[in-house]
Amino acid sequence: QVQLVEPGGGLVQPGGPLRLSCAASGSIKSTNVVTWYRQAPGKQRELVAGIASGGSTNYADSVKGRFTISRDNAKNTVYLQMNSLKPEDTAVYYCNAGLVQSGRYYLEDFWGQGTQVTVSS
Repeated sequence: QVQLVEPGGGLVQPGGPLRLSCAASGSIKSTNVVTWYRQAPGKQRELVAGIASGGSTNYADSVKGRFTISRDNAKNTVYLQMNSLKPEDTAVYYCNAGLVQSGRYYLEDFWGQGTQVTVSS
């Protein structure tokens, strides 16, 4: 059974850094696009950053220049390095991955359980 686990959330002061991880476990043949989303209280879920299997990336305008998404394919892990954090970055962050499980030939969509990031002094 494939799972996405997201350690790394927590409380951080404005201007500080935090790194999130999204680790996929289980029998995985290949991983396609991995995307971080976030949802603040009372707001819709929004895309934060995404990374394709080849390494190309895209970011929401609100995080460009502050957040960096990267992946370690050998570890089936994607990272979100967040710098210069602002109170408006406070949200639950979710990892989403499209991947092919071993023994299968089609992409499936998986979500992590979410991790809380709170930016506050």
